Amino acid sequence: MGARLFLLFLIVPAVELALLLQIGRWIGLWPTIGLIFATALAGSFLARREGMATWRAFRQRLAEGKLPGRELIDGVLILLAGALLITPGVLTDLLGLIGLLPPTRALIRRYLMRRLQQALQQQTARLYVSFGGFTPPDPADPDSSGWSGQARPRPHYLEDDRR
Repeated sequence: MGARLFLLFLIVPAVELALLLQIGRWIGLWPTIGLIFATALAGSFLARREGMATWRAFRQRLAEGKLPGRELIDGVLILLAGALLITPGVLTDLLGLIGLLPPTRALIRRYLMRRLQQALQQQTARLYVSFGGFTPPDPADPDSSGWSGQARPRPHYLEDDRR
């Protein structure tokens, strides 16, 4: 995972720089800078619009007493896409735009859900839940006899100030 991130942080900026230099040769310096600012502004506008629509859908689902799973995934995708659009570069702008458009976002969401479901079925991924600092027993560990962990200290703001 560390090597992948290293390559990502090395390759993506190099490709972005090469693309920006090439675009600068084609259309000139100031139009390229204008393009960078225009995509950042358009990205922030689109991210806000799509984010607000998702927030309304999220609140509606909660009001109906339903779990807003789709809306949560859309919110994360919109946040990531907005960050990509604000980042200067052609490649990141393209990926951000793909993440903000509802039809392509739905495709990404379905793909992510399918991958998560496969990983959970193959037991290559687990969902861990923690309750107050205690974790449930691990079914794969024969030595795990029950809940384990340590109690958290009482927060200082709950202490009685009348000592």
